[in-house]
Amino acid sequence: MTRRTNENNLRCTYVLHRIFECSPTTSDEVINLFGGGKKMRMSDMIEEFIKELFTEDEEYIEIQRNDLAEQFNCVPSQINYVISTRFKPSQGYYVESKRGGGGHITIKKVNVKKTNYFMHIINNIGDTLTGQEAGIFISNLLSYNMLTNEQARLLKVATSDNVLTLTQPTKDIIRARIFKNMLLNLAE
Repeated sequence: MTRRTNENNLRCTYVLHRIFECSPTTSDEVINLFGGGKKMRMSDMIEEFIKELFTEDEEYIEIQRNDLAEQFNCVPSQINYVISTRFKPSQGYYVESKRGGGGHITIKKVNVKKTNYFMHIINNIGDTLTGQEAGIFISNLLSYNMLTNEQARLLKVATSDNVLTLTQPTKDIIRARIFKNMLLNLAE
């Protein structure tokens, strides 16, 4: 194990104790403890846990998939699912994983300056954008405080199916253009 991995294991234990204020032993205990007794999906808990591992000055973290799966009493494929769906470049992350050795994974944060983040998203949006994809982008931008609530509402309305009364695939092409142009204007 590398020094970096050992530091992360210690921080993992600290974060688990800080979040749960105890050491849960079953997935039911984890579900009941996370979020003040509210039931949360396992994938949401794993995502929040991984995000907690990042400190303000840290650009990347290293985790072991099998160790994390053991902490959450789930299968390693659940960790893979969370990482592949919640830590994508379009969401401000770059992931490197290595096979074997317990599933070593490095997650890097993309520079989160507002202009850089917007340009990163614009460059990752292809020629089309579905309403669901636009909603995910807007939600992520809100969670990173890159948009105000009013800006998010305007983006959502401007790219909604109610406004874009066109046929497919034209609707998704126009939605992508509108979304990109609005982000360009917000980035200035």
